[in-house]
Amino acid sequence: MAIIGTFTTTDNGYQGTLATLTLKAKLTFTTAEKAGEKSPDFRVYAGTAEVGAAWKGKSKDDKPYLSVKLDDPSFSAPILARLIETEKGSALIWNR
Repeated sequence: MAIIGTFTTTDNGYQGTLATLTLKAKLTFTTAEKAGEKSPDFRVYAGTAEVGAAWKGKSKDDKPYLSVKLDDPSFSAPILARLIETEKGSALIWNR
């Protein structure tokens, strides 16, 4: 489990930075209009490019989190992560 991003809450979602050994990007999570039960709760943008989506969930301990899927043509596979609340804001956690 690795923290690959730190985020703060905004009026319309979250904003912060994704950072790995080969990637650094400022991301914005923006509340999405729900078109159906399975549609995402948030759209994720790097600048004006949509790079992912996030869905609300709850852990076994009943703690809220966002299930995040990020993708880009340069990735060999999508990044699947969770955005969780911490004492210092929100952390994007990646687990391979």
